[in-house]
Amino acid sequence: MARRIATAAAYGGGGIGLLGGMAVGVLLTEMQLARKVVGGSADVPPRADGRYGAAFARPGQEPPVRLGFLGDSTAAGQGVALAGETPAALVASGLAAVAERPVQLVNVANPGAQSTDLARQVSLLLDPQSPHPNVCVIMIGANDVTQRMPPAKSVRLLADAVRRLRDAGCEVIVGTCPDLGSVEPVYQPLRWVARRLSRQLAAAQTIAVVGLGGRTVSLGALLGPEFEARPREMFGPDNYHPSAEGYATAAMAMLPTVCATLGLWPAQDERPDSRRGEGFLPVAQAAVEAAAEGGTEVTAATGTVSGSGPRGRWALLKRRRRHRLTPTEPAPA
Repeated sequence: MARRIATAAAYGGGGIGLLGGMAVGVLLTEMQLARKVVGGSADVPPRADGRYGAAFARPGQEPPVRLGFLGDSTAAGQGVALAGETPAALVASGLAAVAERPVQLVNVANPGAQSTDLARQVSLLLDPQSPHPNVCVIMIGANDVTQRMPPAKSVRLLADAVRRLRDAGCEVIVGTCPDLGSVEPVYQPLRWVARRLSRQLAAAQTIAVVGLGGRTVSLGALLGPEFEARPREMFGPDNYHPSAEGYATAAMAMLPTVCATLGLWPAQDERPDSRRGEGFLPVAQAAVEAAAEGGTEVTAATGTVSGSGPRGRWALLKRRRRHRLTPTEPAPA
């Protein structure tokens, strides 16, 4: 199904029906119940834009690494009170520490955004009056599922955004659609369907992004097993957006990939480790495996978009070792 969605997106196909009429009726009822239980947050996310890692500034040093964040409320950090607790600020602080250079963060993510808003966000980042980002992180997809956007359209809009950023010389990492089946107040059968749809979209996003030379990191863990085990800690007050610890988990998953795209991660960790289940797979298979396990990275097998074989394009599946990431530097004013 993920391959069909990605193919329809690439060739301009329409929506792909996944559910029968009776199932839709049941789900609509479940959605109404879920909306009564799942809270909503109208709070404006804290603004985290600015320069991080000022302690690493040196005279005559290279200019700061420019980091762009795009996407929905999870990319904006909705649900936390402090700018330093947002995933963008955490990734910027971690990147500055690894690179030992300041990092200039610009976050154009918009709470409630669907993939239809990505074109506007990309235009903001690619403002001809400002330097373009060196690397961009996109977190999108949850609202596409909840608002029932056709998955092929969702993937096509994401691919358009990735293509524009890549053409402008930006490295791109996409945090794929999180596992919505782990939102605690959602009941069966909606929980099962939400999990299935979000994982299918995440896999299709990976197929499209890797084909354009980007990388993906599965954010299934963002609303996945750790959230199911400790929902009171990992979800915020509205029972939908992550808490500060939840965002730290997401940032911890993405940081190694962000560093690797810039050549800042240890070379030995770039080689696949069979003991961690890493290796080269057909891109569709890698996408499905990644969607089922949060924190899994997928990238083109050869570092280009040309790696292919008798079973189609190939990709490298990586499960990077991660360490807990906590905010250590206050956000700039």
